[in-house]
Amino acid sequence: MRDMHRAVERVFAAIDAHERIAIYADFDCDGVPGAALLADFFSKIRYANFEVYIPHRDLEGYGFHADAIDTLAARGVSLIITVDVGTTAIDAARHAREKGIDVIVTDHHEIVDKLPDAFAILNPKLAPYPFPNLCGTGVAFKLAHAMILEGKKRGLEKFVVLPEGAEKWFLDLVAIATIADMVPLNGENRVLVHWGLHVLRKSPRHGIIALCNELRLKKSEITEDDIGFSIAPRINAASRMDEPSLAFKLLTTQDAREAERIATQLEDLNAKRKGVAGAIVREAKKRAKRFGESDTVVVLGSPEWKPALLGLAANSVMQDRGGVVCLWGRDGKGRLKGSCRSDGSISIVELFTSAKDSFEEFGGHAFSGGFSVSHERVHDLAETLSRAAAEIPAKDSEIDADKDVHDARITLPEITWSLFADVSRLAPFGAENRKPVFLVTGVRVHSVRTFGKEKNHIEVTLASDRGAMRAFDFFKTPENFSHVPLEGTEVRVLATLERDSFRGPAKLALRLVDILPA
Repeated sequence: MRDMHRAVERVFAAIDAHERIAIYADFDCDGVPGAALLADFFSKIRYANFEVYIPHRDLEGYGFHADAIDTLAARGVSLIITVDVGTTAIDAARHAREKGIDVIVTDHHEIVDKLPDAFAILNPKLAPYPFPNLCGTGVAFKLAHAMILEGKKRGLEKFVVLPEGAEKWFLDLVAIATIADMVPLNGENRVLVHWGLHVLRKSPRHGIIALCNELRLKKSEITEDDIGFSIAPRINAASRMDEPSLAFKLLTTQDAREAERIATQLEDLNAKRKGVAGAIVREAKKRAKRFGESDTVVVLGSPEWKPALLGLAANSVMQDRGGVVCLWGRDGKGRLKGSCRSDGSISIVELFTSAKDSFEEFGGHAFSGGFSVSHERVHDLAETLSRAAAEIPAKDSEIDADKDVHDARITLPEITWSLFADVSRLAPFGAENRKPVFLVTGVRVHSVRTFGKEKNHIEVTLASDRGAMRAFDFFKTPENFSHVPLEGTEVRVLATLERDSFRGPAKLALRLVDILPA
C-alpha cells in the first residue's frame, strides 16, 4: 500500500522517542472498531503513551477537525493516526503541520480532489494497491499488520514483538466494520470477513461476549446477518444518541462486569434511537408522497430532525421509492447537516460533486453520503440536486435490478439442510455478493400474520402437497409485495434460505424478497 513504509517508519520513531500518539477515529461502526483495533495493538506491544479521540457526532460532526487537533496538541500529542477519516481533510492536515503534529491518514473514502499534506496517507484507492474496497478498519488492520511484520524483522528493544499470527485476533473487529460499512464483500474483504467471523465466534473480548448475551445471540454461530442487523446497530447507537465513547469502551474493556453494563446501556440507547428514528421516518414518508415517480431526487428536512438519525431514515424512504433521498436536520450547534442514500442509479459522490457549490462540506460513497449546508442554500437544495442529477447518466438501480431476478427455481421439498450447507459455502454475503435468490413455485398461502411489538414484520406460512414452511421479512406489510398474499391463493415466492431459530430448535425458513402471482 502506498506510503505504508513511511507510516511504519514514523510509528517506530514515535515509539522509540516515547512520543504521545493519538488515534483519531470516526464515530460510526467502521471508525470505532478501527480505533479499538489500534488501541489493542498498542496495548499488546505494551506502548501506553497513546490516547483515542472520537468526535461527537452532533456537536462536532464527521471529519478531522482543527479544534480537536488543538485539544490534542495541548495534551502533548505529536503524531495523529486517523481511522476512517482524513482523505479530504486538506485544512485540518495543514493545521496539524502548523502545530508541529505529524498525521498518518488511514482511510478508504473516495478521493474527490487533491490529497492533504499529511506525513503518510494509507488509502487502498491509491495506486498501486490491488483491492480498492477495504473499509476504514481494514486499512487500520493493514497498518497494525505491517508494524507486526516489520517489528519481527527488526527486533527493536522498545517494540514488544508479538507471536506469529497474533494479528489474526484483530480480525473480529475487521469483520464487524467491513459488514457494517457495507463495502463489497468480494476480493480481499471476503477473505477478511470469512476469517474474521471465525475469530469472532471465539473472541475473548468481554464486550462481544456481553453484547451477544444481551441480544441472545449464540456467539459460536454468529453470522454476517447478526452483525448487520444486531451488533452494528448497537455500536452505532452510541454516537447517534450522543455517547460515542460507550461503543469504544465496549470493544476494549478488560472488565466483564463493565462490559455487561455497557451492553445493557447500548441496548437501551438503541431502543430510544428506534423510537426517535421511527417518528422521523413516518413524517418523511408522508411528506415524500408529494414527489412524483419521475422525481429522481427527494430532498426533505426539518430543524427538529436529529442529523445523526437521518441516514437510517433516508435509507428507509429510499427503499420505498428508489432514486436518491436526502434528509437534513439541525445539530446541537445549530448547523444544518444531512444524509443521502441512493439505490445505485445515481452515485452520491457524483451528485455532490456536480452540486458542490451548494454545500459547505460533503463526502461519502456511491450509495451513501453526508453533507452540511448553509441556512441560505438549504431552500434551493432540492432544485439544485434535481438539476445536477439530470446531467448524470443513470445506471440500473440495485432495487429494480433485484425485483424479479432469481438464481434458481425450486420447490418446497427441495429445500433441505444439505442445500443450505451448499449455499452457505458462498458466504459471507453482502454488497456485491448477495445471497442466492430462489424462485419457489407450486406453493399456496396457508396463513398470513404480523409479529413484533409494533406488528410491523410479516410471516407467511407457505404450503404444498408435501409440507409447509415459514417465510418472513422484517418491516414489511402484505401490501409491500408485488402481489398481496391472501390465504388459500397460489403464489410464487422470491426468497433466500435462512437458518431460523425464532421458535426453539433451528429450522429452515425463507426470507421473503418478493411475492408474485402464480
